[in-house]
Amino acid sequence: MELKWFTVYTKPQCEKKVVEILTRRGINNYCPLNKEITQRHDRYKIVMKPLFNSYVFVNVFEKQLDELRKIDGIISAVHWLGQPAVIKESEIEAIKLFLQEYNNVRLEKVVVSGSDNVRFCNGSLALNDGCVVEVSNNLVKVLLPSLGYVMQAQVHYVNVQEKLIAKEGY
Repeated sequence: MELKWFTVYTKPQCEKKVVEILTRRGINNYCPLNKEITQRHDRYKIVMKPLFNSYVFVNVFEKQLDELRKIDGIISAVHWLGQPAVIKESEIEAIKLFLQEYNNVRLEKVVVSGSDNVRFCNGSLALNDGCVVEVSNNLVKVLLPSLGYVMQAQVHYVNVQEKLIAKEGY
């Protein structure tokens, strides 16, 4: 048995409460918080909102998932094909690094399929490979296949180098 990352489904707007309870119980968890800049009347305000509505990631043994349902605010574990959905450690790290680097990250639900591989050259994702769905102007979409989402962020085009170019010898 080994620790794996799973996703638990929470009651609406209870993500931060669930994280607090899990942390008090000593359970390793992660709720990605997105920095959103909002305008309130005559001023701007930075608001930290969960990136995934009603989802919190937990790093536990699979047999512990049933116990987590007893925690106030958790509805159930997320399942895929009848089994608890396991999230890759690399995807959790990619989310963490992406949110450290960029504000106003958006999610888009997608059907998982093939995509081009790229290598990030600068910033916190430097030298990490990822499944990038699209690179256009200043927008990069990074695929998270275990979750069925694409993260989108504004980046400088020079920070992304297509691996195909490197293979062709340019």
